[in-house]
Amino acid sequence: MIMIKPIPPFLFYLIGALLVPFLKGQIQKLYLLIIPTLAFLDLLSMPQGTYWTIKFLDYQLVLGHVDKLSMVFAYVFVIISFAALLYALQAENDVQHFSALYYAGGALGVAFAGDLFTLYIFWELMAIASVFVIWAQRDKEAIRAGFRYVLVHLFGGCALLAGIVIYAIQTGSIAFSGPLVHGGLGFWLILIGFILNAAVPPLHPWLPDAYPRASVTGAIFLTAYTTKSAVYTLLRAFPGVELLAYMGAIMTVYGVVWAIMENDIRRLLSYHIVSQVGYMVGGVGIGTALSMNGSAAHAFCHILYKALLFMGAGAVIYSTGMRKMSDLAGRDLYKKIPHSLIYYMIGAFSISAVPLFNGFISKTMIVAAAEESHMLPVFFLMSTASIGTWLCVGLKLPYYTWFGKQRTDVKEVEIKPLPLNMHLGMAFLSFLCFFIGIYPHVLYRVLPYPVHYHPYAPHHVVGELQMLLMTIVGVWVLIKRLEPHAVINLDTDWFYRKGAGLFVRFCYFLGAVRTVLQNLAIDLVDGFIIISRNPIYDIKSLFSEKETQLLPYDANVYRQPVGIGVMVALILFTLFCYIFYTVLATLIT
Repeated sequence: MIMIKPIPPFLFYLIGALLVPFLKGQIQKLYLLIIPTLAFLDLLSMPQGTYWTIKFLDYQLVLGHVDKLSMVFAYVFVIISFAALLYALQAENDVQHFSALYYAGGALGVAFAGDLFTLYIFWELMAIASVFVIWAQRDKEAIRAGFRYVLVHLFGGCALLAGIVIYAIQTGSIAFSGPLVHGGLGFWLILIGFILNAAVPPLHPWLPDAYPRASVTGAIFLTAYTTKSAVYTLLRAFPGVELLAYMGAIMTVYGVVWAIMENDIRRLLSYHIVSQVGYMVGGVGIGTALSMNGSAAHAFCHILYKALLFMGAGAVIYSTGMRKMSDLAGRDLYKKIPHSLIYYMIGAFSISAVPLFNGFISKTMIVAAAEESHMLPVFFLMSTASIGTWLCVGLKLPYYTWFGKQRTDVKEVEIKPLPLNMHLGMAFLSFLCFFIGIYPHVLYRVLPYPVHYHPYAPHHVVGELQMLLMTIVGVWVLIKRLEPHAVINLDTDWFYRKGAGLFVRFCYFLGAVRTVLQNLAIDLVDGFIIISRNPIYDIKSLFSEKETQLLPYDANVYRQPVGIGVMVALILFTLFCYIFYTVLATLIT
């Protein structure tokens, strides 16, 4: 029996994107949805193993290392590409569609890469494609944010490439099928490259800076791929690195604290990406089967509900043209765009780990693993962050966006109706968030390790409900103190923004110094040229009491023979050589 090798799923995206600019109208919309559908069908028929190997120099490049870990990420990468493309069908933006397909293809390439060089190629493909997704918004802020984004990721890419080269030299291996050999400069440089894409503080500001600047539809793709691809690589290469457990725990709280202070709805949600990815990074660091399964499951669920949250927020921006809660509050949007509120709240219940929603069946796995591993600081920080998540995403943002105290000082805005495809995209993800929350075994059976966890055990449900209910009481008491204000919140990007400005000014200073020195050198050379035309006359003029000027050459006026000038030059050169070789001989002896 002849076995037919499966088609690399990323090829559907990379090759399919090439036809997008040539298709228009309904044909293009149908074509965009066919690409992820074919890729998903390809995944369903893909057995585990190693495929698509290429011999390069003395190394074996593996484009298809297929196991349960790579498949769980590949499934959700394809699913979210379908939902995001469905949500974005009304956008007549070929640049965004093309870049988004390459972005998704790059993420799939990372998920199946079996060696570090192949991983790097797809890693950089993601970085390039994602910045064009940001630039597709085509406004001043998006362009600036895109440049900051790409500069940060260039640094991360350089660290990753340097680490790969050093690691290959140190170990003689570029395999990416299991944990990397611990220790050595290459190991740590690769880790830096990965945690930068995972938005681990203080390397995180690129995320809340760039994601809110993308278009309403383009931001959906951004929420899915870069950070979760980084989580996948950490799960693959750095399981059980305890440092990651504490870094992840800090991330969970850090993102929540900054989100509480935010006014821009998508910037608030962006900080919660940092917080939620912290759970996944922490699960990698804990390193048990339960925590690793939790990280993979939470990445899967997070992609779905975070995209849904951005879709709900994007629907508000699309309908009103406003993105700040201080502008949206008090406009009774719950009456004008109620469907977006319903979809958003399903995402909010999911991210807040409300029972019956998908976040509950994944986040609690990681928190339980921290408790079982007796990492009490990690357990405490993650539990505290859960309170802040419900407070921000489930209570503050919807209250000040769709509700808020009635205001008379605002002008009425025309509500732009949402196209059908945006409703379908949000409904599709809402269904998945609810379905996986009710039937967790659908997800658990594709996780990389056997699952021995029961999310709906009474102590899990009761504990989570207690925390959620007490948070509601706290918000009810302190709701006025949570009121958003039109302020700018500083983050660690202040250092490289200010540092970059100082560096540019320093470069301008060096340029000015160079210009002054260059002009002095030019004047000096010009002076030597003039003097060399009549050195004897110039020497005489130095000892003359009268101020004289250098006269131009006149054939009718007697001049000293040129040999005198040559003789003086030879005497000076001989003197210089004598001094130079004397000093050199002294130094040598």
